[in-house]
Amino acid sequence: MQNIWSKLQSPRALIIFEAAARLGSFTKAAEELNLQQPSVSAAIKQLEQLLQVQLFYRAHKKVMLTAIGERLFAGISRSLTELEASLRAVQEMGQANHVTLNSSSAFSFYWMMPKLTALRDAHPAIDLRLQNSDREPDLDAENISLGIRIGYGTWDDCKAAKLADEVIYPVASPIVMASARHLRSLPSLMHQRLIHLEEPIRERPTWSQWFAHHNIAGRQFEGGLRLNDYTLVLQAAISGEGFAFGWHHVVKDLVSQGVLAARQDWAWHTGRAVYLVWSKKRPLSPQAEAVRRFILAQADD
Repeated sequence: MQNIWSKLQSPRALIIFEAAARLGSFTKAAEELNLQQPSVSAAIKQLEQLLQVQLFYRAHKKVMLTAIGERLFAGISRSLTELEASLRAVQEMGQANHVTLNSSSAFSFYWMMPKLTALRDAHPAIDLRLQNSDREPDLDAENISLGIRIGYGTWDDCKAAKLADEVIYPVASPIVMASARHLRSLPSLMHQRLIHLEEPIRERPTWSQWFAHHNIAGRQFEGGLRLNDYTLVLQAAISGEGFAFGWHHVVKDLVSQGVLAARQDWAWHTGRAVYLVWSKKRPLSPQAEAVRRFILAQADD
């Protein structure tokens, strides 16, 4: 960084270069940046002299990037886009009514979405943004107000309040469940088509672990549909593709509505739980605190 600063002394020339390269015109760049055209030409020439390269081919009323210019434009354009995104994110951090809830897509869709009307009625001024992730983000680094995690409630970076115990049981469409006539015991489930959740980063329980909990160990399952998002898993089950894990806190409404059928008598209480989490390092805003209270009040629904 010091080497760049000693050469350029100011990012002004790079910003002028990016505009001229993007617009293909020194005149249009001057209009966009509210400068005089000679100032744009002088800045580009100075940049070329500093770097000791030619960035543009000049023609009558037209400029074109050289190969070197195209390489520089690609890097600067990407960097300025990232800088703009960072500036926007920092600006949004100062918005008083902005609250971000990070969770899996399934939690957002099946647990939180049905409750948004009630939240809006209770707190109409709050701007809640649902952020889905396939990993556990850094709440502080990514400026996340609240998050959902499954575990034991002991995380170094955040406080936690339990929403529900982690309880898993088999679910399938009512038609698939009814057609599984020989589904009288746990071992008979192994002969049904199973849908597997294989998230790329988060570790999730497997069918082998579920059967092992029920004292059916040493079984490997090579076949079946494999998906990397739990929302897709549930949609596959609803569509009749086979049996899937039903996390109780997510599927209970689908079961009560008859969209899915469940064998809750085969439930696995894992000992873990679903938690609402927030940062230990920074206090919640009044708006985030209101959302936290609202979500915790829904925990027993």
